[in-house]
Amino acid sequence: MTCPSTRRSLWAGLIASLMLGWAPASQAAPTLIWLLRDLPPLTVFHGPQKGQGVIDKMMPDLIANMPQYQHIVMQVNRARALQMLEEQSLACDPALVWNPARALSIVYSDPVTELHSNGMAILREDRQRLQPFIHDDKVDLPGLLKAQTLKLGVIAKRSYGVWIDNQLARGPASQIVMHYGSDPLASLLQMQQAGRMPALLGYWPEIQAKASQQGLSPDALMFYPIQGAPEFQPIYVGCTDTPEGREVISHVNSILLKLGPAPPSSLDVH
Repeated sequence: MTCPSTRRSLWAGLIASLMLGWAPASQAAPTLIWLLRDLPPLTVFHGPQKGQGVIDKMMPDLIANMPQYQHIVMQVNRARALQMLEEQSLACDPALVWNPARALSIVYSDPVTELHSNGMAILREDRQRLQPFIHDDKVDLPGLLKAQTLKLGVIAKRSYGVWIDNQLARGPASQIVMHYGSDPLASLLQMQQAGRMPALLGYWPEIQAKASQQGLSPDALMFYPIQGAPEFQPIYVGCTDTPEGREVISHVNSILLKLGPAPPSSLDVH
């Protein structure tokens, strides 16, 4: 196993461009595509914590322990990553949430780590608009959607966890602002600032990091967990559900068994 400083140097080289090749053990080595996006605290592409996310730190170990593959790293948004995972090329996403629809075409590893679940962020100046739906410092998401008084921003094709996904699926489509862009959370934050929708969903460290990139003070936002949702969200490696993808997952599980899961307390990066 490589030392931490070596892993950091290795990973810094891997994410230096949109697509990077890893030296294969032989020219005939199969290609394994890793699909990543900027998702603090799992992967951090910008700011002082760049390269220090939980998955950032894990990737060099995964790659170093699978020399039988030619590893390629691609930065893609959530919608494109899911599209690639449904194709026949050998691709894996190391920061994936499980849900039943995805499990039809994606094979999952053992849990890599877990995060505090997604919640709702609102501008502090708009907090009174959310107050009717706050109970014990948590948001009544079904009640908010049913009332149809506040629009809610979400990222297209993203899973916010099975419980939250189910509530969104049952809610009025007119209340949900869905964004497909290359940097969808940044776009949603800009829309929030412009008054086009007051609330959005995400992980709190992710929202804080993206808000900081937008020049928005973290104090300008308030965050609430979702009432009824699990406190923690497991994160997995997911690969194309093919014989080759299942073989990769078998290797990943063996490596994870040696590494052990990252504890939730280590995930507070901003």
